[in-house]
Amino acid sequence: MADPSSYRPKPGQIPESPGVYKFRDEHGRVIYVGKAKSLRQRLSSYFQDLANLHPRTRTMVTTAAAVEWTVVSTEVEALQLEYSWIKEFDPRFNVKYRDDKSYPSLAVTLGEEFPRVQVMRGPKKKGVRYFGPYAHAWAIRETVDLMLRVFPVRTCSAGVFKRSAQIGRPCLLGYIGKCSAPCVGRVSAEEHRELADEFCDFMAGRTGTYIRRLEQRMREAAEEMEYERAARLRDDIGALKRAMEKNAVVLADATDADLIAVAEDELEAAVQIFHVRGGRVRGQRGWVTDKVEAVDTADLVEHALQQLYGEERGDAVPKEVLVPAVPDPAEPVTQWLSERRGSRVDLRIPQRGDKKDLMATVQRNAQQALALHKTRRASDLTTRSRALEEIAEALGLDSAPLRIECFDISHLQGDDVVASMVVFEDGLARKSEYRRFQIKSFAGQDDVRSMHEVVGRRFRRYLQEKQKMGEWEETVEPAQEVPGEPAPQAPGEPALQAPGEAAPQPPGEPDEAVEGGGNPLDDDGRPKRFAYPPQLVVVDGGQPQVAAAKRALDELGVDDVAVCGLAKRLEEVWLPGDDDPVVLPRSSEGLYLLQRVRDEAHRFAITYQRSKRAKSMKTGPLDSVPGLGDSRKQALLKHFGSVKRLRAATVEQICEVPGVGRKTAETVAAALAGAAPAAPAVNTATGEIIEDEAAASAPSANRGTRS
Repeated sequence: MADPSSYRPKPGQIPESPGVYKFRDEHGRVIYVGKAKSLRQRLSSYFQDLANLHPRTRTMVTTAAAVEWTVVSTEVEALQLEYSWIKEFDPRFNVKYRDDKSYPSLAVTLGEEFPRVQVMRGPKKKGVRYFGPYAHAWAIRETVDLMLRVFPVRTCSAGVFKRSAQIGRPCLLGYIGKCSAPCVGRVSAEEHRELADEFCDFMAGRTGTYIRRLEQRMREAAEEMEYERAARLRDDIGALKRAMEKNAVVLADATDADLIAVAEDELEAAVQIFHVRGGRVRGQRGWVTDKVEAVDTADLVEHALQQLYGEERGDAVPKEVLVPAVPDPAEPVTQWLSERRGSRVDLRIPQRGDKKDLMATVQRNAQQALALHKTRRASDLTTRSRALEEIAEALGLDSAPLRIECFDISHLQGDDVVASMVVFEDGLARKSEYRRFQIKSFAGQDDVRSMHEVVGRRFRRYLQEKQKMGEWEETVEPAQEVPGEPAPQAPGEPALQAPGEAAPQPPGEPDEAVEGGGNPLDDDGRPKRFAYPPQLVVVDGGQPQVAAAKRALDELGVDDVAVCGLAKRLEEVWLPGDDDPVVLPRSSEGLYLLQRVRDEAHRFAITYQRSKRAKSMKTGPLDSVPGLGDSRKQALLKHFGSVKRLRAATVEQICEVPGVGRKTAETVAAALAGAAPAAPAVNTATGEIIEDEAAASAPSANRGTRS
């Protein structure tokens, strides 16, 4: 590891001009390329106290052994030179989008004497005009099959073309009218190229003029009573319209634009691009990258623009590029795009209307692409094994943690405080073992105290299971517990039951539940939820949360379970009692697995918290009546019209409702008499007071009408 001060330039040596700089390692390899409006200001920021640098930047400057720079006259030149150097040197610390070569494009080989229409994958070639990329190759072939009726351009390979020319007989497509057969001289090279140009114009979105011209020729043929030619033109028009319908209109003003969206987390980012031409989505592509440098969304957008348009010229760069964040400053990027197109290019964030709605669709695609990438990465057995080994090595474990449990706390400003426990076995989520908790021992917001309670409750249940199976005879709290008696618990915690008894549950919703509603009991009725201990407990948080979890385990005498925490801001791993975190390499599969476990716990906790909040908002006065189901609730409300009239009714009047007996009527009357009447509902549009809500099950939904 190099000391940055050993190669730091002397004061005043770095110019203040715009330029591009390169960091090299001890072997002379370029490991990072960047650009700056002021080289002196930017490079000086790298040679400060290492503690103040982002972890990824710190790794880069300590890996480097030298820095050099090149002065340019404008920021646009700096942008161009940066792209050229990144492409030439492929630096390890620069963001590099892995282009998904599986996306096929429709290609027209205009560089050949007789242009050919075909499906192409991989890097773009000179002399070829591309349309797309498309999601599937069959979509291209369907479109081409429809258009060859009108534009009979050559689609055969060089071998087939040469053989047909030798034998003087065209292939099948030439006989059925889907190829103009230039191989046997039916059309000249100039006429065939004109067909190829018309094909390209139509695919580029200039459809209206060509269809109107065909319609005019069809009418003229009908007037001249050339009905066969008119019918053929009619079928050609229909084929072109069907080809157009395969790309739905998304922007009504026939806009030419590219929409770029980014989905990212701390380690990776996914970019999705929709190519819109003539108001229709003509292609889609996506990339995934590791965030090896400290970048925000605007930086990711700038790198994506370089990757997307670095080799493009002319119409391949659209008039408008819509992005989720504009690079700062935006002028050099806009000028660079305009120079590549040859005319002005607008780079902006959509604010309203169809373009904003379409950007939301592109954003959803980016999020799904990132999730799919993570799923594929997690499903690889070799990768999972390496991740578990890296975790064991980093945390000093004796063996790989085959079972990992992660805990997270969720609340809304201190209300509806809940917790989640997710389980990963062999690096894969085991959703049948997910559990969720309600915080019981106190009210309010205290994540550290909540973590202590939840971890303690989980392992008390584990010790309880061992006791019931005869595997645990020692005391949980030294000198404070008699073997066979319940372990001490936090206030509000259910006591451990004796062997053979069922675990007590609080009234209402079960405290611990399985995602998807799994069965929490074994065949003999015994709880199975906490029978297996993990090798590693991960908590979402830093030192305080880790200390709380460790304290809970120590209080129970559990000393064979490791504990760590993952802090979200810098993805640092904290161990109990350590003042400094463990920083895993950002390319580490172990860090990726810990992050995925933490994110899954957060998702499960916040889902539970939102469901509780939604349920509490929909609670009405009749929901607290024991034994009263939805059918009889609806019958009561239908009979009386509102809760207010039901509250004023006598027991005898309630008994008149079909299906309601006297005992139920007395229970309803007593419950409503004890419940405080709700505040008057107000129509927010008119200001008038509404008499009462019509449904007890969702009173808040009727407090006013939409304006």
